[in-house]
Parts: sequence; C-alpha cells; structure tokens
Amino acid sequence: MLSFPGLGATLGARILGAIGNDRTRFATARGLKAYAGSAPITRVPGKQIVVHRRLVMNGRLAHVGYLRAFAALTSSPGAKGHDRRRREVGDRHAAALRHLLMIGQLHHCLTTRTLYDEGIAFPQAITG
Repeated sequence: MLSFPGLGATLGARILGAIGNDRTRFATARGLKAYAGSAPITRVPGKQIVVHRRLVMNGRLAHVGYLRAFAALTSSPGAKGHDRRRREVGDRHAAALRHLLMIGQLHHCLTTRTLYDEGIAFPQAITG
C-alpha cells in the first residue's frame, strides 16, 4: 500500500482503518469504489442519461482518498499529467481529484498482493 504515490504511513493506516484488513470484503473494485464514493450513479429516467456523484459513502475513506490524490500531484508525474489533462477538458479541481483517487488500483494491488506501478496506472504519461 505504501508504494502508491502520496500515500505514507499515516494515510495508509487511515485507509486500512476505513476498509478493514479483510481482503475478501469487497469482491470487486466497483464495490470498493461505491463504498468510497468515487463511483458515479447513472440513471436513465427516460430518453436522457443523468450521471450524479454518490452522496452515500464512507466519509473517512473519501477524505483520505482526496488527501492522497492531492499529495500524489507532487510526487507522481503520471498523476500530475492526468490532472492537467482533466483540467484542460474542463473539469474543476475537485472533479479532477476524483479521477485520481485510484481506488480501483488500490483494490487490485491489495487483492493480488502486488506493488503499484506508475507505468500501468498512467500509460499516457509514458507514451506522450
């Protein structure tokens, strides 16, 4: 867990406290994302598609995710490039940080017991 950029001992402990140490608690990354509040809610009430942010979430895990994403901007060139691309598209600061929570990558690393790899997480930063 400490291999993630912007994640030190204190934030790592807060994440473990929020999600627990049971690796089988969340079967998929989607479940963990929903628990953290980073998975959007898509509704199709008629002919239009409406996407909302999730309001019911674990607030502690969401807060730690934002702190880690903000710290990753200074320690990860891939995260900084991704944030810059999201801001160029028109995202505001909070929306761009939501894209950097990396809850899915965290779930993958915890379940497979592998270290974080910048090249896999941000392949665009390496190619261009």
